Amino acid sequence: MRILSAIVLLAVGGIHLFLVFDGVGGLLGVLFVLNAIAGLVLAIGMLVLRGRLLGIAAILSLLFVIATLLALVLALTVGLFGITETWSFTLVPETVVVESIGIVVLAITTLVVLRAPREA
Repeated sequence: MRILSAIVLLAVGGIHLFLVFDGVGGLLGVLFVLNAIAGLVLAIGMLVLRGRLLGIAAILSLLFVIATLLALVLALTVGLFGITETWSFTLVPETVVVESIGIVVLAITTLVVLRAPREA
C-alpha cells in the first residue's frame, strides 16, 4: 500500500507539473509547482519513513490529496483565488478521477499504518 500511495502522490504532483509545462502560469503556475514538490516529498516519505513518522506522512499525504481535490472542486464551482476552472480544461476530468482514487488509497494506507503494531 505504501508503494501504491507513493505512485498516487507522484501522479497528483506529475499532473500539476505537466500543466505548468503546458502553459499554466501566474499564481496558479506557482501553486502547481508547489503541489508537484509536495507530492514528490510526500511520496519519498511514504517509501522511506518508518514508525510514527510514517503515520504522520500518511496522514499528511491524505490531507494533501483531499485539499488538492477540494481546491479543484472549488475552482470548478465558485472559483478559488479569482480562478474559475472548466471541465474542458486540460486534464481536469482525469485529475478528478486520479485524486478521488488517491483519497481512497491513502485512506486505506493511513488506516493500515496507524493500526500496525508499534515497534518498541
